[in-house]
Amino acid sequence: MGASTWSTILLAALTVVNAQSTYMYPANGTGGLSSTSRQITASPTAATATVNGTATTYSVQFTVPASADIGPNVLPNIKDPSAKQAQTLCPGYTASNVERTENGLTATLNLAGSACNVYGTDIETLALEVDVQSAHRLRISIQPAYLDSSNMSQYILPDDLVHLPEQGVVQSDTQDVDLLFTWSNDPSFSFTVLRKSTGDVLFDTRGSVLVYENQFIEFVSQLPQDYNLYGMGEQIHNLRLGNNYTTTFFAADAGDPIDGNIYGVHPTYLETRYFGVDGETGGRTLVSTTNATANGTYESASHGVYMRNSHPMEALLLPTNVTWRALGGSIDLYVFDGPTQEAVTKQYQLGAIGLPAMQQYFTFGFHQCRWGYKNWSEVEAVVNNYRAFNIPLENMWTDIDYMFQYRDFTNDPNTFPYPEGQAFLERLHANGQHYIPIVDSAIYIPNPNNASDAYAPYNDGNSSGVFLKNPDGSQYIGEVWPGYTVFPDWHATNSVAWWTRNMQNHHNNVPWDGIWIDMSEVSSFCVGSCGTGNLSLNPVHPSFGLPGEPGSVVYGYPEGFNLTNATEAATATSLAAVQASSAAAASPPSTATTPYFSSSVTPGVRNVNQPPYVINNINGDLAVHAVSPNATHSDGVEEYDVHSLFGHQILNATYQALLEIFPGKRPFIIGRSTFAGTGKWAGHWGGDNTSCKHDIGPLR
Repeated sequence: MGASTWSTILLAALTVVNAQSTYMYPANGTGGLSSTSRQITASPTAATATVNGTATTYSVQFTVPASADIGPNVLPNIKDPSAKQAQTLCPGYTASNVERTENGLTATLNLAGSACNVYGTDIETLALEVDVQSAHRLRISIQPAYLDSSNMSQYILPDDLVHLPEQGVVQSDTQDVDLLFTWSNDPSFSFTVLRKSTGDVLFDTRGSVLVYENQFIEFVSQLPQDYNLYGMGEQIHNLRLGNNYTTTFFAADAGDPIDGNIYGVHPTYLETRYFGVDGETGGRTLVSTTNATANGTYESASHGVYMRNSHPMEALLLPTNVTWRALGGSIDLYVFDGPTQEAVTKQYQLGAIGLPAMQQYFTFGFHQCRWGYKNWSEVEAVVNNYRAFNIPLENMWTDIDYMFQYRDFTNDPNTFPYPEGQAFLERLHANGQHYIPIVDSAIYIPNPNNASDAYAPYNDGNSSGVFLKNPDGSQYIGEVWPGYTVFPDWHATNSVAWWTRNMQNHHNNVPWDGIWIDMSEVSSFCVGSCGTGNLSLNPVHPSFGLPGEPGSVVYGYPEGFNLTNATEAATATSLAAVQASSAAAASPPSTATTPYFSSSVTPGVRNVNQPPYVINNINGDLAVHAVSPNATHSDGVEEYDVHSLFGHQILNATYQALLEIFPGKRPFIIGRSTFAGTGKWAGHWGGDNTSCKHDIGPLR
């Protein structure tokens, strides 16, 4: 695993030279160093070793302290019994200037009372637009009525980032479409969406108020008892969501926790309702688990809802309703009438997000991948063993082991040299097999004090202006596998061309057949621009041990291994216990308690790093293990508004790159972080799981 493992192994036999350096990183999730920056004294930085009787002094790789990835201790609102409840504090809106249009209506929504400013600044006037977009799709859009230089921070998701479903040609009069929108101002603005053929209410905000602030949007839809909701990905949870669950929409680098937000964001659901049918009258009665019988006659009807918004969001699935809460953007709702589950899926894909990318035939074969291959010879031995046992193998993969110090678009010259790789891939391709390497989402930034640390992909990107910046215009420098890193800005004009050039350059050296994109939430192992002022320490080691390093050896084994290999399993279990005991002794749990951090509302100003409303993010503060919300794109858009789209955009860029590299061929790409519509370009993998039964269960 390159220099990081080498230096770790040497430490036990080294005499440490007393030396110190000062390590700085931003406090409170800021995107750059500030007056509140904390300093940590890092020691040692040099050591001596005796080689063949000669003492040699060398630099010890600096390990970033674990505290660098700790943000403010925040309490999610759904877990705070004293949290303000917007539904009881806010006045809602009143509709006026209602006008019929060719396909629906428009209206103005004005605050129905004094602003509540509960988790942001209330927006006084909103614009409502309702359109029947097709025979089976209805759009409901609510956004600020006036968007100018004074409030452009209210980010409205553009079509060039996430497809905006188009107004289709409705073959019949809109009155003949089965979806019906109704509204009322009693006591404040609310609306319903009905299935006209049955009178079933599919979406119903009656009995609640609309809350629309610059950092908090809330609306509520009533649901029938024991409703059957599916979707709301990505998380590991029961397929049927249940009515006591909160799903969080915020792309997170988290190792597949149960019931927590993980890599992707898909704010859409399918609801199925069951009806008892009277055999004599044909009448239909909604049923649930409490009033269904074994001998009844039943039929079902399904519909779907898609909330097109890229901001941090939550959907609270409560016994009587689903409550949507977004930390910005707009309400951009799409209702699909089904009425079958298959029809809902088709309507969602065909009309809203696009069909999945067509794949080459070989991609449907067997794939082999794992962390830890040491060199080309070991990789080829795996391929040969499959053949020796007559097991079909279409595709061989490698993780970041192949890279030079974990840097994208490079190969380790000692373990995965280009000439040896080219010879191996020639043999692989001659057998009709294929090779797919991983590419991470962060780009190493070289140590300015070490000329030998030069890294061409960074130099190319730096001169092309394609990296995210801090609010002050300096480069945002986080930390991932190779050390301190920068991050591609997919809003920058030259970003796709730069990405394509570097993909092509690597393919010229290693003729791979597809690409695996990782770390694309986008992930960073520290809070804020922690590399600012610290580049002389690069390449640095993460604050945690990498798999296989001393103290981080993986002793887990497949389910059932203990039955067929009892002796080996017992040994692994014993070694795992010793390792865990040593780790606990080295880092005893702290008994200190950290008070919760709370953010207050500043009228007219957004606090993107610590929003006043705290979503139930699996990693806590939004900047923990992620690029900070105030990292800034070339067009001025803050990461806060588009964080969950990084994976979506890097896969789009990779798709465009592979079209250039393989003209006339369908690109084969999988990615870890996805958004609604990413399937147009790439497939998805399940992330960092242990391949146990629960990891391959109901992942949405």
